[in-house]
This record gives sequence, C-alpha cells and structure tokens, in this order.
Amino acid sequence: MTDNTLRRPALSRKSSALSGKVHVPGDKSISHRALMFGGLAAGETRVTGLLEGEDVLRTGEAMKAMGAAIARDGPAWVIQGTGNGCLLEPQAPLDFGNAGTGSRLTMGLVGTYDMTTRFIGDASLSKRPMARVLDPLRQMGTQVLEAREGDRLPITLRGPKHAAPITYRVPMPSAQVKSAVLLAGLNTPGVTTVVEPVMTRDHTEKMLAGFGAAIEVETDSQGARHIRLEGQATLTGQEIAVPGDPSSAAFPLVAALIVPGSDVTIENVLMNPTRTGLILTLQQMGADIALENRRSAGGEEVADLRVRASDLKGVTVPAERAPFMIDEYPVLAVAAAFAEGETLMQGLEELRVKESDRLAAVAAGLKANGVDCTEGEDFLAVRGRPEGKGLGGGEVETHLDHRIAMAFLVLGLATEKPVTIDDQTMIATSFPEFMDLMTGMGAGIETPKGAT
Repeated sequence: MTDNTLRRPALSRKSSALSGKVHVPGDKSISHRALMFGGLAAGETRVTGLLEGEDVLRTGEAMKAMGAAIARDGPAWVIQGTGNGCLLEPQAPLDFGNAGTGSRLTMGLVGTYDMTTRFIGDASLSKRPMARVLDPLRQMGTQVLEAREGDRLPITLRGPKHAAPITYRVPMPSAQVKSAVLLAGLNTPGVTTVVEPVMTRDHTEKMLAGFGAAIEVETDSQGARHIRLEGQATLTGQEIAVPGDPSSAAFPLVAALIVPGSDVTIENVLMNPTRTGLILTLQQMGADIALENRRSAGGEEVADLRVRASDLKGVTVPAERAPFMIDEYPVLAVAAAFAEGETLMQGLEELRVKESDRLAAVAAGLKANGVDCTEGEDFLAVRGRPEGKGLGGGEVETHLDHRIAMAFLVLGLATEKPVTIDDQTMIATSFPEFMDLMTGMGAGIETPKGAT
C-alpha cells in the first residue's frame, strides 16, 4: 500500500444541492463484536446488517481460524460458535490488515488461552501501539513472546495454563482496552473487573449480557463505572440486527450541511448515547438535524436523520465529549471549515494513535486547502469561511487512513476549488459503498483520468 503504483487518487468538486434517502453500512463496532461473540458462543448466531468492510471480515477470518464456522446465507451471516473456552490454536498468523479494533479485541480474547497466537497486519496497523492492551494481559499471566519496539506488530502471545482475574483501571478513555480486558475475563476463573473513569461506547457490555454472560455495571460516587464479569460462563447464540454506523453516517451528514440547498435523510442510524457526540456538537453549531422514526432494534436505539443545509457557527467542543465522537473529528473539522468563527476541539490526544496520527493528518489536509487552523498537542482550532471562498485546490495525504480520505472528499463538495486525496483504496476497510452512496446523492466525486 505504500507503493505509489497501488494508489488510486480521488477528487471532489463544488456540488449542487444533495438529496435523497440513503442507508449507511452496519455499525463497525457492533459488527466486529457480533462475529467475535457469535464465534465464541455455543449454538447458532444469525447476524443481519453486518458491515462487510475489510476490517470486519478480517475479524471473521480470525474466528474461523480458531474453530468457528461462519458463512453467508442470503442477507444474513450464520455463525456456529465453538463455545466459551473452546477456541482452537490457529495454525497460521492472524492477519488483521488495517483492523485496530479487531486485532486489539482478539488479543484480549485469546490472551488467556493456553495456546500461542501470532498477530500481523499492514504497514499502518504495524505502527500502532498495542501496549495499552498487552499491559493488562501481562497482569493476567499472558506472555508476549514477540513484539517490535513499543509493543507493535508483529506480536506473538502465549497464554497461561491458568489465567488470573484482575481489577484493571483503564488509564485512558478506550473502549478497545476495556473490551480486551473483559474478553480476556471470559476464559478466566473468578471475577474480572474493569474500572472506567470516563464512559466509552458500551457495545461490549450490552452484547455480553445479550449472549448470557454474567456481567454487572455499577457507577461509583465519582462517576467511574465498575464493570464486573464472571469468567467461564456459557454464552448462547443470538439473533443480531446491526444498525447503521453513526461514524459512517457522519460523512453524508456533514456533506448535506455544507452544500447549499441540500436535504438528505440517512436511515436506520445507531443512536446509542455513547456514539452521538457529533450530532450534539453539530446541533450546537446550528445544524438542522431532525431525528425521525426513533425506535429500538436489538437493544439499541436507532433513528432516521433528516439533514438540511445549515449556516454553522463555531463552538468549543469539550474534552469530555471526545470518547463519544473520537472517530468523527476529521469530518467535524471539515464542517468547522465552513462555520462562522472558531471551532475549538479539545482532548484529542487519542487521535495521535489512530490509523494515522489523525490529528496531524487533519491539520495538514486543512492547511493544504487554505483552511486557517492551529494544531496543538491535544487540540485543534479551525477558523471557518462560511462561503468556502478561496478554499480547496490542495492534495491531501491520507496516510492509509479511511476517515481522512472520506472527510476531505466531503470538504471538496463545498470549496471553491476541487480537493484531491492521494489514495481512495483504504475507504473499503469501513465503507465500501461510500463512492456510490455519495455520487447517488449528487456529490461531485470522481477518480481522475489516468488514475489506476
């Protein structure tokens, strides 16, 4: 992927009003977990609405390598699980490609098994730190037989004969770390406890309960959540309907806000309160976003989002909101580029360890297209131009990061001059339908002539 001959640039240009009703792919977080828990549970799990992006399918391949049977059956994915505690040692390395969630959660899942498991990934994933997951696993008895400097891939784990339950206070707001420890606790006798000072997305807790795990959550007087999981419980296969991914919905949503005259409805979007930080922020900026047809699906709240072009104003986004919208900051920065005044986004240190240094990549892409912004160690300030005058004309380095690629293609839909990204290929990891969905709404996005 680092070879220029494998790159496919893309270009977006100022567009007329966007319109239509669209469906975004299934939620990525829930899709990963559905394959993992279904592969671990006894009996059959049927999953509809699964995100069929590369990242999620890598998780499915890993579960198959450890004994689960996973197959497509019309619109559903059918999983025959191994039973909790019965995963098999994989015969080859588990290749997670670009999937940070899949790799970190699977490290937790296998870390307490008495077997050896090797993890590999692409150039981007191999740069990402894994110590945050490996540190608690070491406390449970897992040996790290192989890791590059800084606990980076390739990594080989050897689980203990008898894992030890721990109480682990998560040092940073990270649903991946919380989930990895809970998954490790599934194959550990006794009670594993995760203390979460700042709440993050809670899909793991909800789905574990749904599959029959003995799990309880209490909030103490300081607001910290104590999540207790009884190990070695029986998990039973379930029916799961995966709602639309709010992180994917963010791209057509912001596009509709910044392209004058737009009126777009995004159907069946997950409205879990730990995932709606972007919508709250945009509404505070003056966005016309109506939540219609609110309902419950599979234990999660969903709604249709009707979005109309809006005059946005800059706001300060507090650090405590970051865990509820960590993947949406690139596209929020794009919205801020067209808002009147300054938008200050705080508490962004986690963006430094995403698919790329996402904070630096966003700032560089904005500057390349004439947007006035300031990048700090853990903040980004964007000073917008409501009409988009003088903006655009630059090429953005995506750094193999799907969210950088999609965010800057959205930027170009309202700038005076076109915006080019150096590579669109990695968009398939999370949102394979992105190009077709956007152009179907009327977005001026194309692959330049001569690009492979």
